[in-house]
Amino acid sequence: MISRLLFLALFFSSGLQAALREESVSYQAGGTTFKGYLAWDDAKGAKQPGVLVVHEWWGLNDYAKQRAKMLAELGYTALAVDMYGDGKSSEHAAEASAFMASVVERAGVSEQRFAAAEAFLKRQPSVDPSKIAAIGYCFGGATVLNMARQGGDLAAVVSFHGNLATKTPAQPGKVKARILVLNGAADEFVSADSIAAFEAEMARAGADYRFVNYPGVRHGFSNPDADRLGKANNLPIAYDSEADRQSWAAMQDLFRKVFGK
Repeated sequence: MISRLLFLALFFSSGLQAALREESVSYQAGGTTFKGYLAWDDAKGAKQPGVLVVHEWWGLNDYAKQRAKMLAELGYTALAVDMYGDGKSSEHAAEASAFMASVVERAGVSEQRFAAAEAFLKRQPSVDPSKIAAIGYCFGGATVLNMARQGGDLAAVVSFHGNLATKTPAQPGKVKARILVLNGAADEFVSADSIAAFEAEMARAGADYRFVNYPGVRHGFSNPDADRLGKANNLPIAYDSEADRQSWAAMQDLFRKVFGK
């Protein structure tokens, strides 16, 4: 009996582990090769909603990939997007800033790279191309918000400690996605004026949005590496486990409403 139970335990454990798939992938945009990370769960069935995960200014690192894996465990096919090309990442602020500037300071580059990643995700056999969302962290949060502002065909976007300022505010009736912004109230990179401007912009645009401000929480609150990276780079960022938990739950609640799961 014991050996039979052990066999069954090993069998089902192996089956569950095998259901979660992870794959390094590449795709092209503007003559540049991008190296993303795709995660999905075969046991959840075909034609799952797809979620794009846009990294912090550090680049496509293990943190962004872990978030994609967590989404796969929830039943989504997730693509951790490479916005810098060749899967570049850094733990040095100056280098990360240069990477980010190479994208945001050139007109149309961010949009082109996001669109290429979205098209790649929609082509995956496990994805329902009519059900796409995007989440982003820091630089990535600003990126997904801007895609929503421009009328991207996204069901929902979620920004975790992302910049709210924009040079291209949403126009009335333009925003299709439901928007969730998760912000640390003590984030030194997001001013009270930028929050007020964002909320006024969303109201004028008629967007379906929700803004959550976590009291006493600083920039980078969702990333367990924030304390280490902040200390190494002299940046006012810090992890907050409770804000991390609450923000991830808020994202899941929005996705349940949008996708019915």
